[in-house]
Amino acid sequence: MSNPPRWYFDFISPFAYLQWPRIRALMGEREVELVPIVLAAVLVARGQKGPAEIPGKREFTYRHVLWQAREQGIALRLPPAHPFNPIAALRLCIAAGTTTASIDAIFNWIWARGEAGDSNEALAPVAAALGIDGAAIDDGATKLALRANTDAALAAGVFGVPTLALNGQLFWGLDAHAFALAVLHDPDVLADAEMQRITALPVAAVLRG
Repeated sequence: MSNPPRWYFDFISPFAYLQWPRIRALMGEREVELVPIVLAAVLVARGQKGPAEIPGKREFTYRHVLWQAREQGIALRLPPAHPFNPIAALRLCIAAGTTTASIDAIFNWIWARGEAGDSNEALAPVAAALGIDGAAIDDGATKLALRANTDAALAAGVFGVPTLALNGQLFWGLDAHAFALAVLHDPDVLADAEMQRITALPVAAVLRG
C-alpha cells in the first residue's frame, strides 16, 4: 500500500500559498499529510540561499508570483516585508492542529490581506479567530513538533518549499504540481528509459566558490 502524499510548506513562501488551493482540491480525492516546516533551516542544511536573498532574483520572484496569482484568479498582496520570520505562523498552525482552517486563515492573513505574520502579536487576530492563545503557540510541545517536522523533511531529502512527496519522490515548487499529479495517477511516468537514464546522469563540471 502506498503512503499518502505529504505536502511540506512554509508560510514564508508565496508559491506555497498559490499551491495550497490545489492541495485542498487533491485532499478532496485522498488523504494528504500537511507538514509545516522551517524553510530557513532547510536552506542552511542544504547550503542554499532563498530566492529573496539574491538581488535581481528577489524582484523577479515577486513579480512572477504576482503575475501567477492574477493568472489563477487568486488574491495576492505581499506582506509589509519579505522575507520575514515565519516561526510564529508555523507554530500557530501546529498549535491549531495543522487543520485546513488554520492553514487557510494564516495564508489569507499574510498573502491575501498582506498583513505581517512575523510575531505572535502580528498574528493575534488570526490566533483569536482560531481559538488559540499565546501559551499554546509558545508551548514546548509545539516547538518540538515544528523541529520534528523540519528534521523529517530533511531526512526525506526536501530542499525547498512547497514540496509534494509521493512515495519517496519529491516534486518541488508550484510549477511541478501537474507533474506530481501525473505520477500520482500513473507511477509508470517515471519508469521509461529516459527517465531512468537521467536519474544516473553523471556530473561533468562542479562550480567552486
